Amino acid sequence: VQLQASGGGLVQTGDSLRLSCAASGRIYSSLSVGWLRQAPGKEREFVANIRWGAGTTYYTESVKGRFTISRDKGTKMVYLQMDSLKPEDTAVYYCAAGVQIGEYGYWGQGTQVTVSS
Repeated sequence: VQLQASGGGLVQTGDSLRLSCAASGRIYSSLSVGWLRQAPGKEREFVANIRWGAGTTYYTESVKGRFTISRDKGTKMVYLQMDSLKPEDTAVYYCAAGVQIGEYGYWGQGTQVTVSS
């Protein structure tokens, strides 16, 4: 599985941004695709995950109600819609895939999201 993330940028507090992750290769129904982020000086943290086949989603508490993960099976795209952005959302965002949440063996390059106050 190959992944390529895009869509980051510089926005203001309260703005929205949509990240995209293009997947290629063998995409199977039980695959989990997630978004993770890493802020400067902090450890990488889980943000959201979607199961490719069923579309079941999971979110970390801090983004529930603000972020939405989705996937388009036809185009093999995974999206992270981020609304009501806060400065603490500033980080490099990565898309990753694997057999289950937290066991991501495939990684895309990061995309920078900066939220100014």
